[in-house]
Amino acid sequence: MASLLELLKSELGASVLETHAQYGDETAVIAPEAWLAAARLLRDSPKASMEMLVDLTCVDYPDRNPRFEVVVHLLSLSKGHRLRIKCRVGDEDGDDAKIDSLTELWGSANWSEREAFDMFGVQFVGHPDLRRILMYPEFVGHPLRKDYPANKIQPLVPYREEPGLEKLPPFRADEGMPFGRQSFDRVGEDEQPLVATDQERMR
Repeated sequence: MASLLELLKSELGASVLETHAQYGDETAVIAPEAWLAAARLLRDSPKASMEMLVDLTCVDYPDRNPRFEVVVHLLSLSKGHRLRIKCRVGDEDGDDAKIDSLTELWGSANWSEREAFDMFGVQFVGHPDLRRILMYPEFVGHPLRKDYPANKIQPLVPYREEPGLEKLPPFRADEGMPFGRQSFDRVGEDEQPLVATDQERMR
């Protein structure tokens, strides 16, 4: 495994900011400008042969600059070794967090990068379809940032009705609306609100 870290250092030089290994768990921290090159090297070099991107995620360090760490776990199916690579991006406010997309190298990066974008706000440059994957489009903010308020209320959005789509029992007209609503002005046949307001819930 040490040869993988040495491979990165020999090919990328100072772009490998740091490496560490403990109990067989090896990690390399890569400069943002060399992120894609490092990933391509690990995939294509016969010494590495990292055919599989197992996971891509993000970690928020709100008191640090750069604030975010993008973390990727790679696996060589042919050689049986693993390696973790990290990249630090974004300022203290979480703005300008940009990094090259790895989708051109591994298809599995597609949804993982969308999740990291949705939950943390990291922009993956070159991603073919970078949009929210868990939250609805009108959702404001990024809920896995450590400074995201747990009780934050999201804005009301219009109820969506698709042509030709009928909701059958047991689904009601309000089924499928976004969470975080505090009130909803649709009423049933008896003129009663379909969703209770905050004041009604507290009674």
